[in-house]
Amino acid sequence: MKQLLKTTVFLLALIIMSCGGKEEKKNDGFSVTRQKAETEKPATTPDADVTKASERVDLNNKGVGPVTSVALSSEIDQAMAATGKEVYNQMCLACHRIGKKFIGPAPDGILERRTPEWVMNMILNPEQMVKEDPLAKDLLVEFNGSPMANQGLTEEQARAVLEYFRTL
Repeated sequence: MKQLLKTTVFLLALIIMSCGGKEEKKNDGFSVTRQKAETEKPATTPDADVTKASERVDLNNKGVGPVTSVALSSEIDQAMAATGKEVYNQMCLACHRIGKKFIGPAPDGILERRTPEWVMNMILNPEQMVKEDPLAKDLLVEFNGSPMANQGLTEEQARAVLEYFRTL
């Protein structure tokens, strides 16, 4: 019995000693300590010298679709541009913002980067353009796989939107 009592007291003393010695500080409030992940960046990334599709200039590609030729006069047709602005505000503004990248690319300066035929074919025929046109495929990738919706515009409406783009 005496031996059992000594053993029990000894075990209790070991347990108490093993649990003691640590002091926990309690903080008022909530805090998170983050450590920076160590990642190695290559000296040159493969995409470093590649221009984004939305910024790439391609004035030879006419795209895939019904429009093969567009004649732009030197003067902007203000009435057609006003109609184009109305169509743009009604059908395009949900995804395209002037002056900034949104769901789709910004339309301002588009005619400095694309042919009028390409722009109209993209408006009229976005599904086929994304399937067959390399630039449209790259734009799809750049804009996180958000395909341009076919709004069902007529060629006249697309031409009016194009004229509006000339005013931007």
